Amino acid sequence: MTTTTQAPLSENEGRVVPGSTAHSDGAGAFVPIQTRSERPHSFDPADFPTPTGREVNWRYTPVARIAPLFQNVAGEHGVIQVDVQAPEGVEQLRLAKGEAPRGEIFRPEDLPSAIAWSQEAQAPLVRIPADVELDEPVFVNLVGTGGLAHAHVVVEAGANSHATVVFRHTGTAHHAQNIEILVRDGAKLTVISLQEWADDAIHLSAHQARVEKDAYLRHIVVSFGGAVVRVNPSIELAGTGSAAELFGLSYSDAGQHLESQVYLHHKGEHTKGDVLYKGALQGSGARSVWIGDVLIGPDAVGTDSYEANRNLVLTDGARADSVPNLEIETGDIQGAGHASATGRFDDEQLFYLQARGISEDEARRLVVIGFLSEIVQKIGVPALEQELAAAIERELAEGAAA
Repeated sequence: MTTTTQAPLSENEGRVVPGSTAHSDGAGAFVPIQTRSERPHSFDPADFPTPTGREVNWRYTPVARIAPLFQNVAGEHGVIQVDVQAPEGVEQLRLAKGEAPRGEIFRPEDLPSAIAWSQEAQAPLVRIPADVELDEPVFVNLVGTGGLAHAHVVVEAGANSHATVVFRHTGTAHHAQNIEILVRDGAKLTVISLQEWADDAIHLSAHQARVEKDAYLRHIVVSFGGAVVRVNPSIELAGTGSAAELFGLSYSDAGQHLESQVYLHHKGEHTKGDVLYKGALQGSGARSVWIGDVLIGPDAVGTDSYEANRNLVLTDGARADSVPNLEIETGDIQGAGHASATGRFDDEQLFYLQARGISEDEARRLVVIGFLSEIVQKIGVPALEQELAAAIERELAEGAAA
């Protein structure tokens, strides 16, 4: 779990043995970590064993395919070409380890994240100053040129600021990435991560955010490209009246693995959270994984929280894993719930459309577009919404031609 302290964390602070916890009998035995709130953390890669796929946080991930990101070696310079397009008023700095606000809330929870932390000597900071309202998004365009790359990026929205930051990933790379997000009192921030990689790219990304008093975060993950893409958002609603909406959209083709492990921690009073991830799958070996963990802490009175995952399987040979989890440590809440559903086309919808003279292929296309468009419409950037709608059309056309 993340912390509300304002001071940066020491690289040795709070270190625990990854993957296990002491048994309550004190006899020195260890049992596997099961809940997200107990997941260990460390800034030192040496504290994490190499994943085998048997660990609770790796059991759905094809660890053999992402093995290059388990090596604590420096990547070559320039593997990721970065172009930042920012409106006037946005501050861009670089932060060494120990230089605030880097590490204020971020704590690596697995080996690739710890490696990314240690390998990034100078972390880029994108800061929206207090009371600044941006009319245009900040675009961070990352183009992979092939090879191994690590990154730790900090995004800070000053008090009462309003902004949208878009990370767009294209090209190819083996990329381990951390994104640390700080939403100060009263700020409203949207962070969008687009994965449009080439077919051979591997991308593991850990997003950790803290949302302070009366602040709001909209966090959106859109994954279309890449061989293996795993984007794990962890959001702490720390301040009274804070809120977050977490949305996700994925379209997995043959042989693709697209994964998100979402953690929403209600820590402050009267916080509100809404999580909705949707995915479509087509082709042999297409795979999606969604694990959603919500923790309502003992002090989070008045919480209102809901999480849901919906998957549409379009062809044989595709598989979607969906695991919602909910922990409640106080009974004084407004409401909390979770839902998960995976299925094929709704026959009644298809019949309704076909009965009105629409062909079966066109009816299927309309059903898929209608299913996914709910997330596209959450983007809030008209040009991006149009691009994503066109990308869905292309995915459907390629699937029909296969």
